[in-house]
Amino acid sequence: MKPVIVVHGGAGRIFKEREEGCRAGTVRAALQGYGVLKRGGSAVDAVEEAVQSMEDDPHFNAGCGSVLNEKGEVEMDAIIMDGKNLDSGAVSAVKCIANPVKLARLVMEKTKHMLLTDQGAHLFARAMGIPEIPGEKLVTERSRERWRKNLEPDFNPEDFQKDLGTVGAVAIDSEGNVACATSTGGLSNKLIGRVGDTPCIGSGGYADNHSGATSTTGHGESIMKVVLARLILYHMEQESCSFGAVQCNLL
Repeated sequence: MKPVIVVHGGAGRIFKEREEGCRAGTVRAALQGYGVLKRGGSAVDAVEEAVQSMEDDPHFNAGCGSVLNEKGEVEMDAIIMDGKNLDSGAVSAVKCIANPVKLARLVMEKTKHMLLTDQGAHLFARAMGIPEIPGEKLVTERSRERWRKNLEPDFNPEDFQKDLGTVGAVAIDSEGNVACATSTGGLSNKLIGRVGDTPCIGSGGYADNHSGATSTTGHGESIMKVVLARLILYHMEQESCSFGAVQCNLL
């Protein structure tokens, strides 16, 4: 089977001064992920590589480009899922880690759990040898400026919608296995400890070899209400069944 990877850089508004950087970042992520697939790597390897690339790119709301919470700190969420066996790993509200998607994969592969949060995630990261970095290294001037602006008295809550830059990737490898990965810094000026859709299986992402793979981006609370990632695959399954029924009738 011909391998394929698709990446997204989020649903946020991209102003002209960021246009080129965002485009280059998504192209780079796609090429890096596809390079993994061309070398015979798995779909899981590919989506992890692609999302890590965007976590390392300050143009995106993930990793070093994450928006700030109400205290001006970075708290990040991530998920990864293997469609071959429905294994999944996720982390939420993590700080001082460059690549939450790598930690999410370790949760999937090295624990019996599917989601670790906050201090538990940090203790696990330390046990796995994931280095901690100063929180300030994840803060960009753009994120700091947005945080300050949202503190102004005439702040409009709808401005939260402008930084929905969650990143993600889905892939299918040469063996026909699919995978997804999603990573985010969340919403600007969010409450401490707020967790959105990204690390929640079936909301921020879902992968199943029998139906496909999805990675979502947008307003997390709205996505969680309908368990959007799994809902998308449900409808894909229905379309597949309908197409199969039509074929049978034609025969």
